[in-house]
Amino acid sequence: QVQLQESGGGSVQAGGSLRLSCVVSSDSSSRYHMGWFRQAPGKEREGVAVIGTALGTTRYADSVKGRFTISQDNAKNTLYLQMNSLKPEDTAMYYCAARVPSTVFLYFARLMYKYWGQGTQVTVSS
Repeated sequence: QVQLQESGGGSVQAGGSLRLSCVVSSDSSSRYHMGWFRQAPGKEREGVAVIGTALGTTRYADSVKGRFTISQDNAKNTLYLQMNSLKPEDTAMYYCAARVPSTVFLYFARLMYKYWGQGTQVTVSS
């Protein structure tokens, strides 16, 4: 069983930065693929960035490449998403997600992720 708790959302002006955190609680020693997803009102939930916690490999959506960085602190069991140069179109609820991988491929498809946090709201004003 895996429990995820996000924090760090808020309101910021365009061009600003935020760092999201996701604390991971697990009763297993399995290594996971972890991801950040977001969902804006009226839109589908989409993958933003994913990381393979064993190898540290990462993958980003084209819309956030060069602006967002996903990282992990294994000692703190925490996943991060550093968001720079934020744009109004980044406004969404952001979710942390985890899956036990069967391959090294980093999926963006939300249906591939079994465990989800409650989300944290990010609002970017112009």
